[in-house]
Amino acid sequence: MSDIHIRITGRAGRITLTRPQALNAMTYEMCLAIEAAFDAWRVNDAVDLIVIDAEGDRAFCSGGDIAELYATGTKGDYAYGRKFWADEYRLNHKIFSYPKPVVSFLQGFTMGGGVGIGCHGSHRVVGETSQIAMPECGIGLVPDVGGTLMLALAPGRLGEYLGITGTRMNAADAIFAGFADHYVPQSMWKSLTLEIEETGTTEALGKAEEKAPDATLEPNLDQINALFAGERFGDILTVLNNDDSTFAAEALKKTSRNSPLSMACTVEIMHRLRGPSLTLEKALDLEYRFTYRAMEHGDFLEGIRAAIIDKDRNPQWQYAGQDVPLAAVSKMLQPLGPDALNLGDTP
Repeated sequence: MSDIHIRITGRAGRITLTRPQALNAMTYEMCLAIEAAFDAWRVNDAVDLIVIDAEGDRAFCSGGDIAELYATGTKGDYAYGRKFWADEYRLNHKIFSYPKPVVSFLQGFTMGGGVGIGCHGSHRVVGETSQIAMPECGIGLVPDVGGTLMLALAPGRLGEYLGITGTRMNAADAIFAGFADHYVPQSMWKSLTLEIEETGTTEALGKAEEKAPDATLEPNLDQINALFAGERFGDILTVLNNDDSTFAAEALKKTSRNSPLSMACTVEIMHRLRGPSLTLEKALDLEYRFTYRAMEHGDFLEGIRAAIIDKDRNPQWQYAGQDVPLAAVSKMLQPLGPDALNLGDTP
């Protein structure tokens, strides 16, 4: 497959995304190929660990390739999208629970589906160009691919802030928020990968690691906690609208571009997840409840039309006044019964 290069090099299973012209956006076929490799290498004693990287300077993976989702959804075929998301989430869970180390090198944009394959492994490496985000509310989805787990675990109310604004994190921010582990200058990545392949261990990462510069989230955490502590999306909006700080104004500007239904559901998911019962399985289940309904009842198709198809950047959202009824949130997140997400034989 020309979009992805899968092989064994030394002691490492190697996966390289090779669609730099498309910012390494992940197709359904790439998702299935990655899963097959993870399954095969799980029981292969010649593979001690897995290394995932990508060609090009601009992106590790900018997200999922959503053109086919739009093409099928606009014809009233929701089954393709539902299967795509179910299979993708199963892969995310396999990476998260993998018994061998999984090292990912996250240059440039790592967003949406890129977070799903790049940020669930055991050793997540960022560098000076890294920009990690969960911008799904901007296209009528909620942060998914297990991203809500990391958002719910992030310090304070960072989860709400990052989830409903889609703010991009640099390397220092990603480490602080729990989306990455190691900052290593990108000039060292090639030699580091060669050493990992040769030794079959991750020891070299600790030696190469440096302190990431230019943190922006941690210095603003107190303000984020104060502004995003509301029980519901409407509560957060009220606080933001009554705060005269530049930070609040910028946050409001970001939320004004996004689907109100998606943002309201994102806040609700955060609050349902937090607590002693927080697991990736629970996060993926809630995400799938939304994505299962996103084409038929949500803003997803309109979000893609405005951003990708017509590119008019003028989506006609439901609840454009941002007053989202509780019943609408409950409808999107109610259990799916026999259609609930099935993670299959994931150990």
